[in-house]
Amino acid sequence: MVKSLVAVCVSACLLLSLSACTQDKDANTMLAGDTTEPARTLRIAAAANLSDVLPHIIDSYQADNSSSAQNVSSISDIEVTYASSGKLYAQIKAGAPYDIFLSANQAFPAKLADENSADVTSKERKLTKPFTYTRGQLALYSVSKPLNDFTPTSLGDVFTSADFTQDSKVAIANPDLAPYGASAKAYLQSQNMYDKLNAHKSLIQSENIGQAFQYAHTGSVDYGFVAQSQLVAIKAKPEQFITLLPASYPAILQDGIIINNTAPAADFTDYLRSKAGQQHFLQVGYLAVQ
Repeated sequence: MVKSLVAVCVSACLLLSLSACTQDKDANTMLAGDTTEPARTLRIAAAANLSDVLPHIIDSYQADNSSSAQNVSSISDIEVTYASSGKLYAQIKAGAPYDIFLSANQAFPAKLADENSADVTSKERKLTKPFTYTRGQLALYSVSKPLNDFTPTSLGDVFTSADFTQDSKVAIANPDLAPYGASAKAYLQSQNMYDKLNAHKSLIQSENIGQAFQYAHTGSVDYGFVAQSQLVAIKAKPEQFITLLPASYPAILQDGIIINNTAPAADFTDYLRSKAGQQHFLQVGYLAVQ
């Protein structure tokens, strides 16, 4: 009887030991096999002029990722904040949790790279070198004053024509915050018109290129310096706009920079500069990046 009881106890102990070992082995196997990076939200700070093209690029990127057998991006969602480049730059310096900054110029990403210190980024947020992803085009737009009598070379005559009165208003994005505004200001200065328009209080400054477009599109102003991509997006009529000659204003080279250097951020910016990503820019009024 005693021998039987001992045998039962030994058998039970062996079973418990085997069960524990099996559980440990299963747990270790699960840990070893689970090498996939947890899905996360990718946060992008984007210049206002990208609001018409970036959603299409994101849709294509996510579609390509979902159909790819080697999806290494681990992105569950992409959130985009649109604003003037200067405003986004200030937010990033203040610690805003963006992963990527897509500016409308080269200056702000370069400043962030130069100022890569404790007040700009934490130890967990490693900035990369800036990269150029597209080149913008500037256009003059009006819904109330036909522009078909003018050409890109005679565009300056718009502001001395009979249609342009003392009450006429021209929207321009804030040159200190918005690169499109800075290029518009430079163009007007080259035509010796900036100071004159300012003196007559004809210039209406908006916070960013998106707001400048809204002012012109709603007829709140007579004219507006806007992004060519915005006009392509709404299929503006030919008589409503003139595309400025690229050589008549400082090139609007748009740079980006990875703020939080992770695999998902790198994967998305690679796609942005790929042939597929660049095709989206070309289709909506941007110039090819050399």
